[in-house]
Parts: sequence; structure tokens; C-alpha cells
Amino acid sequence: MLILLTNDDGIYAPGLAAMQRQLEPLGDVYVVAPATEQSGVGHAITYLTPLIVKEVFHGDTRWGWAVDGSPADCVKIGVTELCPRKPDLVVSGINGGQNAGINVLYSGTVAAAIEGAFFGITSVAVSLEFNEHANFDKAGQLARSIIEQIIENQDETSELYNMNIPTAAVDGDPDVVVAPMDVTQYIDKYEKRFDPWG
Repeated sequence: MLILLTNDDGIYAPGLAAMQRQLEPLGDVYVVAPATEQSGVGHAITYLTPLIVKEVFHGDTRWGWAVDGSPADCVKIGVTELCPRKPDLVVSGINGGQNAGINVLYSGTVAAAIEGAFFGITSVAVSLEFNEHANFDKAGQLARSIIEQIIENQDETSELYNMNIPTAAVDGDPDVVVAPMDVTQYIDKYEKRFDPWG
């Protein structure tokens, strides 16, 4: 199995490394992720500037490719140029913070999975409820167990999943709930300040 792994938190994010470790037993994992954090960019793509790709190494081993672009860019270039063939699965995450409700429209994590689905590839966005002591390794284990079920039960059609892992699941309550997307709007608050330079 060939798996394309990406995120929106950047190539050096701890959630990406944790997900890579969990996916490795399932097949060949190709990491193609943004060079810098791209949270909240939605489904933006780069077309007005060059799309720069750089190989990233851990010691002598290639870790993946850092793309100076959005998560959707990473999937596009990963599928069309960097993977040796069309991937069997696209995984985006583990994102630090949930992507539920209308936040999926702003999320680079979810946009990357959507881009994979555009290519006809079963794709999974994985997000972990924000916690300053987030256990990405445990979340990766939970995500992998669900991804294995998705793989076992998939048919010829591609599917798109948005997986949100609450802290309670990481702490020992791994019940899985399939739920429709909520469209309740959050109340935005802005803090007004004076520019210190006038």
C-alpha cells in the first residue's frame, strides 16, 4: 500500500511524525508537507508564485518533502510528481486542534484530504483536540486502528473522512461515533488594541 501523508502544521510538526510512525506498518509512506505552518488556509493553492519543493532528511534518511505552499499544494504535487504511482490512501494530520463543524471550511488539514478525494483516493483528515500536553503517539494509534477498518471495508469508490479525536479518547475512552457535520456558527470575538506606533 502506498500512503501519502501530509498536514497543515508543517513538515516538523509532532503530529505528522506520530502519524508517520503509525502508518509505516501499513505500507510505504511518502511525507509531503508544508515547509511552514499553514493552519486556516482552507483549500488555497499556489499559482502566482513558484511552488518550491525541498527534500528533508533525518540524518542520512529522507524524511520527506517540504513544500513552500498549502496543504492542497502538497497533495497535488505529491500525487502527480513525488509518489512513484497514485497513492492508495491520503492521510492528513495529526492536526493540533479539532476540525469540527464549520471549521472544516477553514482547515488546511481537511482541505488536504479533500484534495486527495478529488484525485479519487480514499482520504482521511485526522485532528486531535487541543491540549498543551497532547499525546500524539496515542492519538496516532487510535487513528491507525480506525484507518485499518476503513481500508478493510472500502470498496472501489474513494471516500473522504474527517476524524476528530477528543482528549477523552486518548485518556482511555476510545468509543467511535460517526456524526454529521454541524453547521452552527461560532461567535467570533476581536480584541481591539491601539497600534503602539500610532
